[in-house]
Amino acid sequence: MIQSWRLDDSRQTLVLASRKDHLAEVVYWGPRLPDDEDLETLARAHAIDVTGGMLDANPELSLCPEATRSFPGQPGLVIRDASGQPFLPKFCFDSAEEDDTRLTLSFRDQSGVLRYRALFSIDPQTHVIEARAEIEATAPMHLHWLSAPVFPAPQASDEMIDFAGRWCGEFQMNRTAWSAGIRYRENRTGRTGHEHFPGLIVPCRGATNATGHAYGFHYGWSGGHRMIAEELPDGRRQVQFGHASRIETEAATRFATAPLYAMFSDDGLNGCAVAFQRHLRDRIVTFPDPARARPVHYNCWEAVYFDHNLPELKEIADRAADLGAERFVLDDGWFGDRDDDTTSLSDWEVDPRKYPEGLTPLIDHVHGLGMSFGIWFEPEMINEDSNVFRAHPDWALGGEDQILGRQQMALNMALPEVRDFLFDRIGKVLGDNDIDYIKWDHNRVLPMPDAAQTRGSYALIDQLRAAFPKVEIESCASGGGRIDFGILKRTHRVWLSDSNDAIERLRMQHNAALFLPMVVTGSHVGPRTCHTSGRTIDIRMRAWVAAQRHMGFEMDPRELTEDEVKVLTEVTAWWKDNRHWMAGADILRLDSSDPAVIAEQQLEQGGRQFVVFAGKAETSAQIAPRPLRLTRLSPDRYYRIELLNRGDAPALSRGDQAIKSEPLTLSGAYLMSHGLTLPWSFPETMWVVKGTLV
Repeated sequence: MIQSWRLDDSRQTLVLASRKDHLAEVVYWGPRLPDDEDLETLARAHAIDVTGGMLDANPELSLCPEATRSFPGQPGLVIRDASGQPFLPKFCFDSAEEDDTRLTLSFRDQSGVLRYRALFSIDPQTHVIEARAEIEATAPMHLHWLSAPVFPAPQASDEMIDFAGRWCGEFQMNRTAWSAGIRYRENRTGRTGHEHFPGLIVPCRGATNATGHAYGFHYGWSGGHRMIAEELPDGRRQVQFGHASRIETEAATRFATAPLYAMFSDDGLNGCAVAFQRHLRDRIVTFPDPARARPVHYNCWEAVYFDHNLPELKEIADRAADLGAERFVLDDGWFGDRDDDTTSLSDWEVDPRKYPEGLTPLIDHVHGLGMSFGIWFEPEMINEDSNVFRAHPDWALGGEDQILGRQQMALNMALPEVRDFLFDRIGKVLGDNDIDYIKWDHNRVLPMPDAAQTRGSYALIDQLRAAFPKVEIESCASGGGRIDFGILKRTHRVWLSDSNDAIERLRMQHNAALFLPMVVTGSHVGPRTCHTSGRTIDIRMRAWVAAQRHMGFEMDPRELTEDEVKVLTEVTAWWKDNRHWMAGADILRLDSSDPAVIAEQQLEQGGRQFVVFAGKAETSAQIAPRPLRLTRLSPDRYYRIELLNRGDAPALSRGDQAIKSEPLTLSGAYLMSHGLTLPWSFPETMWVVKGTLV
C-alpha cells in the first residue's frame, strides 16, 4: 500500500510517499510535474534495485530515518527515556492534513510513547519550502538529536557548497566533493557563528551562477546547528539540518526544530539566491515602517571608539549629515564606566562623566541635522567589573573558571529574572530618549551550547519589539557571528563583518547574497586605512562597495580630503536616488570569465532597469578585460547601457572605447551571450554600469 502527497509551485514539485504506513520519504523533488502525474506509479518507479551484499529490501530514506528500520546511515532522531536508556521508535502513519500550499504528516510510535510530525509549506511567489519537525512524548524524555524533515540530495551532483569563515572573514565558500560517507558540520559555539553559516547549496553537474539545476538549504536558528550531507553505500544521498546535538539540557515532552528553508532552482545558484532574498525580505523581516526608505547610516565606532566627547561627537555628526547620512548610531562607550572593554557590560545606565545631561543634548543635535538616532547595546553579556555582576554573580552563564572572551561572560538568558532586568534597563533608555534603532551586539561565544539561551534571547527581543514597535534592531555578533533567518525574524539588519576593508567586503557580500537581500545587509565606508587589515583603499572603491548594500559610513569624516568628500557625497546621492528600486531588486551573481573580477547584477523586479557592479579584487592574468556576460535580460529587447563612473578611468586606459564616452544601446541577447566589454582598470577598483530598458 502506498500513500502519496505533493506540493507545487510554478517552478518545482515535491512528492512524498509512504509505503506500508511507514514514515514518508521524498520520492521526487525537482522541476514541476504535470498535474495528472500518477504519484503511486512515480513512487514505485522511485524504488532502487537490490543486488548482492544488500538487504533483501531497501530501507526508506525517510523524513526521519529510523535505526529500527535497518537504515544504514545517520538517523534523524536520537532520544532517551527518563532513565537514560536509548529509545528506538518505530513510527507508523497516523494522519495527514493538506491544502494547496501546506502539508502536515503525523506518525505514531508503535509503543504509543512518541508522536512525530513533519510540517511543510510552499510559497508560490518566493519558491521556498519551509519544513519543520516536531515530536511529542507521553512522558519527559532527553533529546540528543532531531533533524528537520530530511531531503534527498541529487545524485547528478559532483559537489556541495557550504560556508565557513572567521572574524573579519565571513562567508567563505567551501566546495566539497561528494563521496561515500558524510560531510558533518556542527557549530557548538551557542550562536550562529562566523565559522559555520547554516546554509548549503547543492549544484547539479554543470550548474553555474546563472544556469543549471541547484538545490538550496538554510536552517533558521541562532543557537548553533548540525548539518549532515551523507552518501549511502547504495548511492542515495540525504541532507539533515537541526539544532546542534545535545543542547536540550532538560527532559521535556515536546521538542521542535527550527524551520528548514529549501528550494529547487532551474537557473543555477542565482535561482537559490533570489528565492532566499525574496523570502527573507518579503516574508520574514517585518520593518516597523515598510514604506520608509533604508536610511544612510553613520556609526561612530571607528571614529571615537570609547572616547566619547560631546563637542567632538556633535562635530562628527555635522560632517556625517553633510555627506548624506540619515541615521547617527552611538556605539559602545556611552554607559557605566565604559572606557575600555573590561568593564560595565550589563550596567546600561548613561555615564554621567561623558553625558552629564544625559543623551538628550546629542540626540537633539542629531535630530536638528535631520538624522534619526540609534544606540549600541550588548544585552546578553556581562563584565565581572560591573555593578550587576557584583550584585548577581549567579546570573552569569557557565563556571567561575571559564575562559573569558573580550573580558566578558554571557548572562543566563534562560532565567526570567535576567530577562526582566534587561527589559527594564534597556526599556528605560528607549523610553527616556527618542531612539529608533538598536545595534544589538554579541561579542563572544558561549561557554557551552544551550538551546534555552537562544530561546531566552528571542523572548527578550520579542518583548522589546512589542513594547517599542517603531525601533529597528541590527543583529551584530562581533560582526557576522549571528546571521540567520531566525534572528532576522526579530531584527531588521545584519552587520555582515567587522571588516570594513572594501576588498574583503566585496567577496563577502558576493557570497552572502546567496541568502541575504540588500535591505538587511549593512555595508559601511570605512577609514582610509582599514583598522582590521591595515590596507589603504581609495575612496571610490570604498564608496561603491558600500553602495552595493544598505549603505553607511563608519570612519572619522574629519579625515576626508576635499576630493574624498566630493566622491563620497556623489556616490551617496546616487544610492539615495536608486535605493527605492534596489531595495526590491534581485542580486544576481555573474559568471565572470576573469577570476580577478567579482561581479553582480542587481535587477529590478519586472526587469526595467539594473546596475552592474564589477569589482577587480586583484591583477588579471590577461591584459585586456574579458567580456562580462549579464543574465536574466529579455533577449529581444534593447537596453541603454551607461558607465556611471567613466571619469574613474586611469591614464593607462588609453583606448577609445565608446562606453567610456557615451551610453550604448545593446540587445539583451548580446549582453547575455557576448557580454559587456569594460575598460581596463587597476586592481582594487570598481566599474559601475547602469542599464535601462528602452
